[in-house]
Amino acid sequence: MDSTLSRTSHPPVFLPDVPHERKKILVAGPLGIGKTTAIRAVSEIPTLHTDETMTTAAAGTDDVSGHGPRDKSTTTVAMDFGRLTLAQAGVILYLFGTPGQERFRPVWNGIAEGALGAVVLIDTERLDASFEVMDRIEERRLSYVAAVNTFPNSRVVDPGTLRSKLALAETTPLVFFDARDKNSVLDVLITLAVHLIEFPGDVR
Repeated sequence: MDSTLSRTSHPPVFLPDVPHERKKILVAGPLGIGKTTAIRAVSEIPTLHTDETMTTAAAGTDDVSGHGPRDKSTTTVAMDFGRLTLAQAGVILYLFGTPGQERFRPVWNGIAEGALGAVVLIDTERLDASFEVMDRIEERRLSYVAAVNTFPNSRVVDPGTLRSKLALAETTPLVFFDARDKNSVLDVLITLAVHLIEFPGDVR
Protein backbone atom coordinates (compact mmCIF):
# COMPACT_ATOMS: atom_id res chain seq x y z
CA MET A 1 0.00 0.00 0.00
CA ASP A 2 1.30 3.43 -0.91
CA SER A 3 0.89 6.33 1.52
CA THR A 4 1.49 9.49 -0.45
CA LEU A 5 1.31 13.22 0.07
CA SER A 6 -0.30 15.27 -2.66
CA ARG A 7 2.05 17.62 -4.46
CA THR A 8 1.02 21.18 -3.73
CA SER A 9 2.78 24.52 -4.03
CA HIS A 10 1.27 26.29 -1.01
CA PRO A 11 3.46 26.96 2.05
CA PRO A 12 2.93 24.97 5.26
CA VAL A 13 -0.01 26.03 7.42
CA PHE A 14 0.52 25.51 11.14
CA LEU A 15 -2.14 25.11 13.82
CA PRO A 16 -3.19 28.45 15.37
CA ASP A 17 -1.81 29.49 18.75
CA VAL A 18 -5.22 30.73 19.91
CA PRO A 19 -7.79 28.37 21.46
CA HIS A 20 -9.68 26.34 18.90
CA GLU A 21 -11.89 23.30 18.53
CA ARG A 22 -10.99 20.32 16.39
CA LYS A 23 -13.75 18.51 14.53
CA LYS A 24 -13.68 15.38 12.39
CA ILE A 25 -15.75 15.29 9.20
CA LEU A 26 -16.16 12.19 7.05
CA VAL A 27 -16.18 12.39 3.26
CA ALA A 28 -17.84 9.15 2.20
CA GLY A 29 -19.16 7.64 -0.99
CA PRO A 30 -18.78 4.78 -3.46
CA LEU A 31 -15.64 4.03 -5.43
CA GLY A 32 -14.58 6.63 -7.98
CA ILE A 33 -17.04 9.34 -6.92
CA GLY A 34 -14.47 12.05 -6.09
CA LYS A 35 -13.72 11.83 -2.36
CA THR A 36 -9.95 12.13 -2.81
CA THR A 37 -10.39 14.97 -5.29
CA ALA A 38 -12.72 16.93 -2.98
CA ILE A 39 -10.39 16.69 0.01
CA ARG A 40 -7.39 17.66 -2.10
CA ALA A 41 -9.28 20.68 -3.48
CA VAL A 42 -10.08 22.19 -0.09
CA SER A 43 -7.22 21.10 2.19
CA GLU A 44 -4.79 23.75 3.43
CA ILE A 45 -2.07 21.14 3.86
CA PRO A 46 -0.67 18.50 1.49
CA THR A 47 -3.23 15.73 1.67
CA LEU A 48 -2.42 12.20 2.76
CA HIS A 49 -3.65 9.37 0.55
CA THR A 50 -3.40 5.61 1.05
CA ASP A 51 -3.81 4.31 -2.47
CA GLU A 52 -3.36 0.87 -3.97
CA THR A 53 -3.21 -0.04 -7.63
CA MET A 54 -6.40 -1.68 -8.84
CA THR A 55 -5.88 -5.19 -10.19
CA THR A 56 -7.88 -7.74 -12.12
CA ALA A 57 -8.71 -9.44 -8.82
CA ALA A 58 -11.08 -6.56 -8.05
CA ALA A 59 -12.66 -6.47 -11.48
CA GLY A 60 -15.89 -8.03 -10.29
CA THR A 61 -16.36 -5.78 -7.27
CA ASP A 62 -14.67 -2.43 -7.93
CA ASP A 63 -17.04 -1.09 -10.56
CA VAL A 64 -16.20 2.29 -12.09
CA SER A 65 -18.28 1.77 -15.22
CA GLY A 66 -20.69 4.59 -14.36
CA HIS A 67 -20.10 8.23 -15.17
CA GLY A 68 -17.01 8.43 -12.97
CA PRO A 69 -13.40 8.33 -14.20
CA ARG A 70 -13.12 5.35 -16.56
CA ASP A 71 -9.32 5.49 -16.48
CA LYS A 72 -9.15 5.16 -12.70
CA SER A 73 -6.19 2.93 -11.80
CA THR A 74 -5.92 3.30 -8.00
CA THR A 75 -8.30 3.08 -5.07
CA THR A 76 -8.24 4.29 -1.48
CA VAL A 77 -7.75 1.32 0.85
CA ALA A 78 -7.38 3.09 4.20
CA MET A 79 -8.19 6.79 4.09
CA ASP A 80 -7.60 10.24 2.66
CA PHE A 81 -6.78 13.04 5.07
CA GLY A 82 -6.84 16.82 4.80
CA ARG A 83 -7.21 19.82 7.11
CA LEU A 84 -9.08 23.10 6.95
CA THR A 85 -8.85 25.94 9.49
CA LEU A 86 -11.89 28.16 10.03
CA ALA A 87 -10.10 30.94 11.87
CA GLN A 88 -13.06 33.21 12.56
CA ALA A 89 -15.08 30.34 14.01
CA GLY A 90 -12.14 28.99 16.02
CA VAL A 91 -12.59 25.57 14.44
CA ILE A 92 -10.25 23.22 12.63
CA LEU A 93 -11.82 20.57 10.41
CA TYR A 94 -10.06 17.27 9.92
CA LEU A 95 -11.38 15.72 6.72
CA PHE A 96 -11.24 11.94 6.48
CA GLY A 97 -12.05 10.24 3.20
CA THR A 98 -13.29 6.69 3.63
CA PRO A 99 -12.81 3.66 1.36
CA GLY A 100 -15.82 3.11 -0.86
CA GLN A 101 -15.87 -0.67 -0.99
CA GLU A 102 -17.80 -2.90 1.41
CA ARG A 103 -14.77 -5.11 2.06
CA PHE A 104 -13.07 -2.18 3.82
CA ARG A 105 -15.89 -1.79 6.38
CA PRO A 106 -13.62 -2.64 9.38
CA VAL A 107 -11.30 0.20 8.34
CA TRP A 108 -14.29 2.47 7.79
CA ASN A 109 -15.63 1.85 11.29
CA GLY A 110 -12.36 2.97 12.84
CA ILE A 111 -12.17 6.13 10.76
CA ALA A 112 -15.78 7.06 11.59
CA GLU A 113 -15.15 6.99 15.34
CA GLY A 114 -15.62 10.45 16.83
CA ALA A 115 -16.87 12.13 13.64
CA LEU A 116 -19.17 15.14 13.99
CA GLY A 117 -20.92 14.68 10.65
CA ALA A 118 -20.43 13.56 7.08
CA VAL A 119 -20.58 14.55 3.45
CA VAL A 120 -21.97 11.61 1.48
CA LEU A 121 -21.09 11.78 -2.20
CA ILE A 122 -23.87 10.42 -4.38
CA ASP A 123 -23.38 8.63 -7.68
CA THR A 124 -26.58 9.06 -9.68
CA GLU A 125 -25.56 6.24 -12.01
CA ARG A 126 -24.98 3.78 -9.15
CA LEU A 127 -27.58 4.56 -6.50
CA ASP A 128 -27.28 1.09 -4.96
CA ALA A 129 -23.66 1.84 -4.07
CA SER A 130 -24.73 5.16 -2.54
CA PHE A 131 -27.40 3.39 -0.46
CA GLU A 132 -24.72 1.20 1.13
CA VAL A 133 -22.71 4.23 2.21
CA MET A 134 -25.78 6.05 3.53
CA ASP A 135 -26.69 2.97 5.57
CA ARG A 136 -23.24 2.98 7.19
CA ILE A 137 -23.55 6.68 8.04
CA GLU A 138 -26.99 6.23 9.57
CA GLU A 139 -25.82 3.19 11.54
CA ARG A 140 -23.24 5.50 13.13
CA ARG A 141 -26.04 8.04 13.82
CA LEU A 142 -24.20 10.78 11.95
CA SER A 143 -25.92 13.79 10.42
CA TYR A 144 -24.94 14.26 6.81
CA VAL A 145 -25.30 16.18 3.58
CA ALA A 146 -26.01 14.28 0.36
CA ALA A 147 -23.73 15.80 -2.30
CA VAL A 148 -23.90 14.98 -6.01
CA ASN A 149 -20.55 15.38 -7.75
CA THR A 150 -21.36 16.75 -11.21
CA PHE A 151 -19.03 14.97 -13.61
CA PRO A 152 -18.46 16.42 -17.10
CA ASN A 153 -21.31 15.43 -19.44
CA SER A 154 -23.27 13.89 -16.57
CA ARG A 155 -27.01 13.73 -17.12
CA VAL A 156 -29.27 16.31 -15.50
CA VAL A 157 -31.09 14.90 -12.47
CA ASP A 158 -34.21 16.45 -10.99
CA PRO A 159 -33.52 17.12 -7.28
CA GLY A 160 -37.04 16.15 -6.23
CA THR A 161 -36.85 12.83 -8.05
CA LEU A 162 -33.41 12.13 -6.61
CA ARG A 163 -34.53 12.93 -3.06
CA SER A 164 -37.39 10.49 -3.49
CA LYS A 165 -35.17 7.70 -4.84
CA LEU A 166 -32.67 8.20 -2.03
CA ALA A 167 -35.49 8.36 0.54
CA LEU A 168 -33.85 11.39 2.13
CA ALA A 169 -35.40 12.94 5.21
CA GLU A 170 -36.94 16.36 4.57
CA THR A 171 -34.27 18.01 6.68
CA THR A 172 -31.31 16.31 4.97
CA PRO A 173 -29.67 18.74 2.53
CA LEU A 174 -29.15 17.66 -1.08
CA VAL A 175 -26.58 19.70 -2.99
CA PHE A 176 -24.82 19.56 -6.36
CA PHE A 177 -21.12 20.45 -6.52
CA ASP A 178 -17.84 20.07 -8.39
CA ALA A 179 -15.27 18.08 -6.38
CA ARG A 180 -12.44 19.75 -8.32
CA ASP A 181 -13.41 23.27 -7.27
CA LYS A 182 -12.35 24.58 -3.85
CA ASN A 183 -15.22 27.04 -3.48
CA SER A 184 -17.74 24.41 -4.50
CA VAL A 185 -16.44 21.99 -1.85
CA LEU A 186 -16.43 24.81 0.73
CA ASP A 187 -20.11 25.44 -0.03
CA VAL A 188 -20.85 21.78 0.76
CA LEU A 189 -19.01 22.01 4.09
CA ILE A 190 -20.88 25.21 4.95
CA THR A 191 -24.16 23.45 4.17
CA LEU A 192 -23.18 20.63 6.53
CA ALA A 193 -22.23 23.10 9.28
CA VAL A 194 -25.58 24.89 9.00
CA HIS A 195 -27.39 21.55 9.06
CA LEU A 196 -25.55 20.46 12.21
CA ILE A 197 -26.45 23.72 13.93
CA GLU A 198 -30.10 23.74 12.89
CA PHE A 199 -30.76 20.03 13.43
CA PRO A 200 -28.30 18.81 16.08
CA GLY A 201 -30.34 15.68 16.77
CA ASP A 202 -31.02 14.76 13.16
CA VAL A 203 -29.10 11.59 12.29
CA ARG A 204 -30.17 11.48 8.64
